[in-house]
Amino acid sequence: MQAAPAATAAAPTKPAQAPPPALSRAQAAAPEIVYDLSLLPLPVARMRARILEAARSGDLEKLVALMQGGETMPIFTFGTEKNPLAYWRSNYPDSGGLEVLAILTNILDAGYVLIDKDTPQAMYVWPYFAFTPLKSLTPQQKVALFRIVTGADYKEMSEFGAYIFYRLGIAPDGTWHFFVSGD
Repeated sequence: MQAAPAATAAAPTKPAQAPPPALSRAQAAAPEIVYDLSLLPLPVARMRARILEAARSGDLEKLVALMQGGETMPIFTFGTEKNPLAYWRSNYPDSGGLEVLAILTNILDAGYVLIDKDTPQAMYVWPYFAFTPLKSLTPQQKVALFRIVTGADYKEMSEFGAYIFYRLGIAPDGTWHFFVSGD
């Protein structure tokens, strides 16, 4: 396995906003699920498009460059790893980390929710499953969920009580705060 290249961009200087814990999300009132991308604020739509462009390129380094390009480095793990390339390559060794790019595109193709609206913590979050009780999903929503997770993942999350796979958050000003799995 090849060593991850050193970061070339200046390190982000502001801390990212972490996603809320899964069980608190599962117990909160479900926000409105939105599919219409034209309703996104322009900075959010731009960041989403930039993330998708980087992910669809098939080049992990393009995604990392985007992550490192702002004042805030998005949270990509709850662990201690500081290098997203090393983290993804170690977690997805069979694909050299590229699997995470496919996951990312599938997540951004799902509907989204706006959480903490009208507060400083407001965040657009994909996929909406992160803030929707799994037991309330319709059959059509479960089909959308199974584009992202396996049946075994779904069973495990149902037993846990909440969606705990990858989710991505962008603030209304276009700041990318997290792309993280787990809790």
